[in-house]
Amino acid sequence: MADPTAPDVGTSDDTALDTGGVPPGERGSLVIKDRAIERIAAAAALGVPGVVRHSGGGILRLTGRDLPRADVSTGAMAVAVNLYIAAEWPYDAAMLTRRVHDAVERQLHDLTGMRISELNVLIVATALVEDGETAEAQPPVEYLESDIVAARTTPDPDIPTVAPLPPLAPPAAAPAAAIVAIAALALSFVAARELLIVNGTYGGAPWLRNSFEWFGRLHWHTWLAPIAGVCLVLGIVLIVVSLKPRRRTHVPLQVAGPVPTVWMRRTDVARMCSAHASALTGVRTARTVVDRRRAVVRISIEDETPIDEITASVRGAVAPNLAALADPVELVVEVAR
Repeated sequence: MADPTAPDVGTSDDTALDTGGVPPGERGSLVIKDRAIERIAAAAALGVPGVVRHSGGGILRLTGRDLPRADVSTGAMAVAVNLYIAAEWPYDAAMLTRRVHDAVERQLHDLTGMRISELNVLIVATALVEDGETAEAQPPVEYLESDIVAARTTPDPDIPTVAPLPPLAPPAAAPAAAIVAIAALALSFVAARELLIVNGTYGGAPWLRNSFEWFGRLHWHTWLAPIAGVCLVLGIVLIVVSLKPRRRTHVPLQVAGPVPTVWMRRTDVARMCSAHASALTGVRTARTVVDRRRAVVRISIEDETPIDEITASVRGAVAPNLAALADPVELVVEVAR
């Protein structure tokens, strides 16, 4: 029963919550999950004439990788979207992707208030029109020249950029994990065989019982000491391998932007340097090795070629290629006749 002496919190202004003068729209925070943005983008794309639902066959259907689908990467009030769609054949790819681009960008901005920093539309599947049906007429997409100029000249807001993860090598523990997985499968096979033998479904000698009986009769022998040592070393190696960080397989290149987004293998950098060096007059062969600190170009030249001149020529041909690296390396030229 309510207390009659208690104040009426529904009508009294004196009992209002103290909000410190903060407007209602600025209280708390709003978090938009990536999954919600993906669904908004997929629904907006599906509303464009010419974009159809498409379910992949086999394992794609089991994993739910249906079209249209979106992969998003969010930052501070900005989002980058990779949108995968299926189009109804026949279609104008350029017109369809422009229409999808406009619809998705407008829908995401209206529903989330986030700026679209990048939107890539990829047509990955085509659906044919069924017999007796006609493709729906698609309205043309029209752009005003003023809109195009405004889009190119409007400055982008100052939005912090999140650096992407660099390309990394597979984990060092991958071979050990594969061995463990194979051992687990073998153990499951043996256990299933033992179960069939116990139930009388399969006739044969039980492996597990014989193995356990052999271990039960086992006593100390001299050959157990080296086996124990090998197991100890193997365990330490597996721990070290599991904790070893993955190494970088590519080097970043200098591109327009605050963070590197283009990467290249050191092997490809070495091949590019060797190709430019071997194209010079007087150079017979060229081989380059690029590591974290140096790029060593080893060339063999003809007997009458001056070493100083060919060294300067090689440096002039190779240095611009190394200048494209975000992390500069020292150029070393080794000449042999």
